[in-house]
Amino acid sequence: MIFKRWNELCLCAQEDLFPADAWSISEPFAPLVFLVRRDGLTCRGLYAVTSLAEVYEEESVRCLTPLASQESDDALDAFVRANGATVLNTTFVSGFDVLKRYLQPKRTGFRVTLVGLGDVGGTVLTGLKLLGHEIDEVAVFDPNEAMCRRYEMELNQVLRERDGLPMPRVTVCREEDLFNCDLFVFTASRGVPALGSAVKDVRMAQFEANRAMLDVYAKKAREAGFRGQFCQVSDPVDHLSREVFLRSNRNDDGVYDFAGLLPEQVQGFGLGVMAARAAYYAEKEGVSFADGRVYGPHGQGLIVANCPSNGYDDAISRRLTDLTRTANLQVRDLGFKPYIAPGLSSAAVSLLRLLRGETHYGAVPLQGAYFGCTSRMTPQGLLLQRENICEELLDRLEETHRALREFDYA
Repeated sequence: MIFKRWNELCLCAQEDLFPADAWSISEPFAPLVFLVRRDGLTCRGLYAVTSLAEVYEEESVRCLTPLASQESDDALDAFVRANGATVLNTTFVSGFDVLKRYLQPKRTGFRVTLVGLGDVGGTVLTGLKLLGHEIDEVAVFDPNEAMCRRYEMELNQVLRERDGLPMPRVTVCREEDLFNCDLFVFTASRGVPALGSAVKDVRMAQFEANRAMLDVYAKKAREAGFRGQFCQVSDPVDHLSREVFLRSNRNDDGVYDFAGLLPEQVQGFGLGVMAARAAYYAEKEGVSFADGRVYGPHGQGLIVANCPSNGYDDAISRRLTDLTRTANLQVRDLGFKPYIAPGLSSAAVSLLRLLRGETHYGAVPLQGAYFGCTSRMTPQGLLLQRENICEELLDRLEETHRALREFDYA
């Protein structure tokens, strides 16, 4: 291994992938960053590891499980286990710039841009106003300028609690300032099937209309050299997250030059409400969900597990999966669009957990797809939650992950 110092970071690689102004050193120090060069379309870009083996493991849903314990006298492995490390894929042009931002995380004073003030966007904004004590400002943008002004007026007239905790101010965002933020939250949506329609997969019905709209913002993020987090909320979040990543990394000739967003800069927020719905229906069914999990896409392909390892019951889990996946249709049958629980659980609460470095549900990059699971953002990058998962459940996860990877974005 070669070690070099760069901007108070220790870079480590097996070949010369270093910036020109890095200089050689003999021993590793923290923070440690492993430099690799891998396929930008199918491999991750910047993520945290807790052992040397994780740097080189094959990407698959098995990255959600613990690696087999291996006794090692390797000094570098011992260093990583003691201090953690980051892996940076140097295929991405902006990788080193994003690296510096990730390794110097903010804890307060965040600026959020929220695009789209429909039912979901308005709910998300209200949740962030009431709960987002770490946020200084939420700048709102919507084609309906009156809607922007309305929310600026109303939410800045919300009475503070006596606990003294701050609430973010709401401002109207100018188009040229869209990506002057830490978090860019996209909730805008087109083509939502009308109440009473015969559409069974409401989320996928929105894909083409939302993709056309979203591509504009993905291109703007690229042009702005955005280094923050692009949070995709409108449906289908998993496929649209992948679309944001792909579009931002294509030049005007349609060639992938990987000069846009790193995979981990994009995250989809649709799984939080599925976890909440699964817990709701588990209680209705008299099933314990204390150790329950949800995985995969927000919609068709969703997997609910009553427990990921010991105690996993396939029949109960499939029953909960069916109830959870169709919960939105039950609300629609009552004559209402189901946006309150998604806006709060999948977006507002989950976004704040992301900012706080807490474990949360989200669709994250894994082997050329965005896969819903639990993770948290650390000073060393995105860290997947690893836990024991029984083989029967892993088989199901691999099946739904394969379907996500095979989706045609042409």
